[in-house]
Formats: sequence, structure tokens, C-alpha cells
Amino acid sequence: MPTTYKTFKYKLALTPEQERQLAWTLTRCRELYNAALQERRDAWRMQRVSLGYYEQKAELPGVKEVRPEYKEIDAQVLQDVILRVDRAFKKFFQGIKNGEKVGYPRFKNERRYHSFTYPQYGNHGGARCDNGFLVLSKSGRVKVIWSRPLEGTPKTVTIRHEADGWYVSFACANVPCVHLEKTGQEVGIDMGLKSFLTTSEGEHVANPRWFRASERKVRWHTKQVSRRKPGSKRRKKAVKDLAKVHQTVARQRLDYQHKAANKLIAENDVIYHEDLQVRNLVKNRHLSKSISDAGWGQFLTILHHKAASAGREVYAVLAQYTSQDCSRCGTRVPKSLSVRTHVCPTCGL
Repeated sequence: MPTTYKTFKYKLALTPEQERQLAWTLTRCRELYNAALQERRDAWRMQRVSLGYYEQKAELPGVKEVRPEYKEIDAQVLQDVILRVDRAFKKFFQGIKNGEKVGYPRFKNERRYHSFTYPQYGNHGGARCDNGFLVLSKSGRVKVIWSRPLEGTPKTVTIRHEADGWYVSFACANVPCVHLEKTGQEVGIDMGLKSFLTTSEGEHVANPRWFRASERKVRWHTKQVSRRKPGSKRRKKAVKDLAKVHQTVARQRLDYQHKAANKLIAENDVIYHEDLQVRNLVKNRHLSKSISDAGWGQFLTILHHKAASAGREVYAVLAQYTSQDCSRCGTRVPKSLSVRTHVCPTCGL
């Protein structure tokens, strides 16, 4: 039976003491991330030396001697922090090599660093499951709200802090694929803003515009944050309330996209879509908010992953001339964006 990789996410039911412990660990990981980034930057500026993952990883025992509190954190978690810094720099240099406009890896404040990872699962790793509880090295037993069965073989465990609490994500391998029965149908989809997508059969799927619908609420909460005194408890509460509004919008969008993808996959064996370059499209300052609100890139990622698990095929079609070439005879009919109907002078389609 074919298998795939899949991530299973669950909410944690923590005691106040456990919340403080995880928050403390997250803060120490963020400090280590910033220190590793600073060390790389200084080494290059002062000595023209490029530090790598293994050089910085070898320094961790020395860090524990200078900062004894890091002995209270699992060694593999600290190694993963260094690996994150290494990946950030590799992505930066790869972007430069490809001629892209990329930003230098940035320092993380508490609003930009939300998780830490146990790279190994099981008795020889830093995280394992025991009698329905999650056992974390150096942190103890944590209660998990098992909202669905855990499938496959867990490989890594990530603890993440979100607006409404703490979550755990298990990255699993060997998750069985459930292939659907063949329908004999094919469909092409065109992503848009007036409609979320339009199929080649003429069916329009509505665009809910989740962020636009909540924009007034977002604006109100943003003003509440700006009116509060920096560092005060009221400002922290206002920031948390604003984060929950954004979280709700993101979850509404994600749920809608999962349902739209499920419907397409259930009804069709093969799905074609335009190979959208979303990163370039959002540079249009008049449409960037609407494009981000629609979440085209996220939807297509979901569609490809679900199709692979269901035994379906999804193809990305190059965008050049797809709206100008006649689908019947191939004649190229130039037209402006305002022309929404194709009329072929050769075959009459």
C-alpha cells in the first residue's frame, strides 16, 4: 500500500506551571537563535569567516557552562535551533544565487518565534507518547487532546504557541494513502478574485473574502493595541485579542480551502491549474491584499497533497497564452484583460 508524509496537530491541555515551563523554554530557544545569528554575522564582518551548522553545534556544551539554565533544555532541541539558523542562511544564499531579492536573516522577537522541535521521537528521542500523554524530555508529562487518531510513524515533534494556547504537531512517515475510485472525469480550474475558482465546466466557487469580511474588527483591535501603554498588561491583552482575530480568519480560510479541494478531488481523476507565480502577483499594490486573502498558493499546495494521498493527478500548466490560444483549433487570438469571452475567427468557438 502506498504511503505519504503527513502532520497531525493536537491541542495541549496544560497546567499553569507547564505553560510557564514551555514559555521559558521557548524564550531560551529564541535567545539562542539570536545569539547564533549574531555570531555568524560578527564572524563574517570581523574575520571574513563563514560559520556552519557543525561549528556552532560543537559550541553548545560551552554555552551550557556559561549559561547553566540551558542544561534544563533537551540537547536535541538546542541543536534544532542551530539548524534553523543554518537553514535561514542557506535559503538566503540560495536566493542570491538565483538572482532573487531576499532579505538577510533577521533577529527574532517574541512575536516572530513561536515553536521549538524535538528532532527524534521515541525512547531514544526527546519526545514520546505514554498511555495517552506526551512525555517531553526535561519538561515531563503533558496532556494531549486527541481530536483524531495518530497514524504512521512519528518522526519529529514540534511544540508551538498560538493565540489560543499551545499545540503539538507530529510529523509522521508511512501514513497509508486512501485511493478513491476512478470517476473518469477531468477538470481545469482558473483561480480568481471575483470567484475563488472557476472550473472548465463553467462552475463558479464563491470567494468568501474572509479577511475583507473581518477587516473592520481587525482595524478596531489594531487601534486598541496602539492606544495601550507599551509594556502594560492591557496592551498585552489587546495584542492577544488581535492575534485571535487573525487566527480566526486564517482558520476560516484554511477550512474553506480544504473543503473546496476535497470536492474537486472526489469528483475528478485529473485536475489542471495555471502555474501561478503568487510571489510576483502580490507585487501589484492594488490587488495584493485580495490575492493574499484568497490564499491561492496555500490552496494549490493543499490540492496537490490531497491528490497524492487520494491517487489523483494534478498538473500545473504554464500560464503563457492560456487565455489567447483557442482550445479547439489552437489559433492565437490576442485580447486584453477586459475581454472575458473568447471568440475564435478560425473555428468560431
